Amino acid sequence: MKNSIKIFVGFLVIIFIGSCSTKKDAFLNRSFHKTTTKYNILYNGNEALRIGLLELNSNYEDNYWERLPIEPLKIDVLALPGMSNNTDSSPKEFERAEEKAVKAIQKHSMLIARQERNSQIDDAYLLLGKSRYYSKRFVPALEAFNFVLLNYPRANLINETKIWQAKTLVRLQNEEQAIDNLNKLLKKEELTSKIKEEAHTAIAMAYIKMDSLQQVTNHLNKAVIIAENKDQTARNLFILGQIYNYKNLKDSSNIAFQKVIDLKKAPYKYKIHAYIEKAKNVEEDEVGEMTLTLLKLIKDRDNRPYLDQLNYHTGMLQKEENSEKAITYFKQALYHSKKNDFQKELTYEALGNLFFDKTSFLKAGAYYDSILQITQAINTKRIRSIKRKRDKLSDVILYENISKRNDSILNLVAMSEEERNTFFSDYIVTVRAKDKEEKERISAALEKAKKSRKKLAKLENTGTWYFYNPQTVLFGKKEFKTLWGNRLLNDNWRLASKTIVDVKKELAIEALQVVEVGSVKRYEVWYYTDQIPTDKMKIDSIKAERDLAYFKLGVIYKEQFKELELATGKFETLRTFHPISTILLPTKYHLYKIYTTQNNKKAISLKNDIVNDYPNSKYAKIILNPNKVLNGDDKTTSEDEYALVFYEYKDELFESVIKKTTIAISKYEGEKIVSKFELLKAYAIGKKDGLKAFKEALDFVAMNYPNTEEGKKALEVSNTIKTKI
Repeated sequence: MKNSIKIFVGFLVIIFIGSCSTKKDAFLNRSFHKTTTKYNILYNGNEALRIGLLELNSNYEDNYWERLPIEPLKIDVLALPGMSNNTDSSPKEFERAEEKAVKAIQKHSMLIARQERNSQIDDAYLLLGKSRYYSKRFVPALEAFNFVLLNYPRANLINETKIWQAKTLVRLQNEEQAIDNLNKLLKKEELTSKIKEEAHTAIAMAYIKMDSLQQVTNHLNKAVIIAENKDQTARNLFILGQIYNYKNLKDSSNIAFQKVIDLKKAPYKYKIHAYIEKAKNVEEDEVGEMTLTLLKLIKDRDNRPYLDQLNYHTGMLQKEENSEKAITYFKQALYHSKKNDFQKELTYEALGNLFFDKTSFLKAGAYYDSILQITQAINTKRIRSIKRKRDKLSDVILYENISKRNDSILNLVAMSEEERNTFFSDYIVTVRAKDKEEKERISAALEKAKKSRKKLAKLENTGTWYFYNPQTVLFGKKEFKTLWGNRLLNDNWRLASKTIVDVKKELAIEALQVVEVGSVKRYEVWYYTDQIPTDKMKIDSIKAERDLAYFKLGVIYKEQFKELELATGKFETLRTFHPISTILLPTKYHLYKIYTTQNNKKAISLKNDIVNDYPNSKYAKIILNPNKVLNGDDKTTSEDEYALVFYEYKDELFESVIKKTTIAISKYEGEKIVSKFELLKAYAIGKKDGLKAFKEALDFVAMNYPNTEEGKKALEVSNTIKTKI
């Protein structure tokens, strides 16, 4: 019996060894290699490819502010043969899939009499091409697909291989060949629905590269009718909606996005962004309904990852009708914004624009600053425009801060000793409460952090330095954020956030030197009162700086921003301060000009004040003898006129220059070029009447056009010649 078993086992071993040969075209050999290839090597290879695709898709982030690519594969640099792509971030599973495909070909290929006897080898080559494609090595991938088409023309997967070959040609910028090959494929009869869908999608990929949007929409529409692959169908519909939107076909766009929303088994990310895209297309009479839809989505806990975008677009819908509500939604968007810096930029911009339109220039400037701090696209047209807008606010922010700070100090100076003690005592009570609240928050966070120490210790015991272990670093970041929240990298970052309880109080305190949290001085009244200036010269200096800031703000609001109400407020407030005559006179003149344009009776009173109190001033002369605008050639521009007058200046025709610049200043009043004529006139006066007259003319330009290049230049020259008079 034992001998029989041994003989039987030996017989099986001989058969097994014989079937391992790839040179014999026997049924047993073919079956063995086919089965081993399919259910062992190729199974593991396809599983590695599947896992790699899952990882690739989970790591891929679409930019929904731009048209989505049809295939979600980020291509930075093409890795050509002989060149290594060190920046490649493709999942390592694709390498494993490629290894399995190569192993199947090397160990189980049965090429006998120039004919492959293992029907799974063409599948191995297809797997080889796919793994190389997703690793972004398109030339080697194309070689694998071409090998199948050349050597296995009757393979079961030949049509799928043709589609993959065409997609690779598109990646290698050979779109015309890809389109030609796919059109030939689509002419075949008895193609499966899956192949037709993939072929139309691949053709659309090629036409997108060629900027032929009509052909793209034609083939995407054919692909979505079949709808075998729900993920790709949802993506194709979304792209169709974006293309229709680009063509300004709002109705067609909304229909496409609604199909995404209604599509069963579609990825949720496409559905939620389809709602957002519909919000962008909304008509004026649909704002209310769409706002309710977005608010319903905001309340859904499943939409927490999208709260920044949903709140932002709700704010965009509300900004025309209710700007205060819009500001609330925008702030909610910022609160929920975690990693999408571009979305954060847009929210900052929306808030900045709203406050700019409300003439809250300090707040607007702060939001524009936030954009410039986080943006990664500093050279784009949008960011350059924001930077120019922010630059215009530089002087406003500077002088507003000076005026507020100095007003606060002067208010403290004007208080009695009893009023000061009461003021700072109330402030110290608030400080103590805030410090106590902050300590309790930190203690609670520290207690929570202690509970996580064991987990952190386990991570640190990996034998590598802390910052070389990504898990440890990630854990550390999470703990820091839990303890401290979002903190900017600057000095004293541990201090409590500055929550404004009383605006006037905070402004007054910020004008003084405040010590750090924890200092005993922080809770003493004398510490603050001792810092209030008592020297008359210093107080006068603070007052003069405040008065000049108010004047410059009035001029900027009047000349640069055309905000006459703001300018009037600054000038009128300045008059109550009783400033020196060199500021009071131009202040009255600017108010006179504003009230004249408004047909306000106050203009007459101001005119009389200037003419009677300052009869020899330039302002009085302008009011009494306004130059009539000459009817010149309509074809002559202000720049041409300036050039002609400038040439006369070079020819030393100073009297003519003074006369013509005076006429031009009246003629082009309100235009930017006026400051150029004023400065040229000042130089002509200097050449004609000497340094003293030159300085007076320069001071006039500097005082009335402080925010222009000419005004700054006039001030610079005036300061230079001051010592020579």
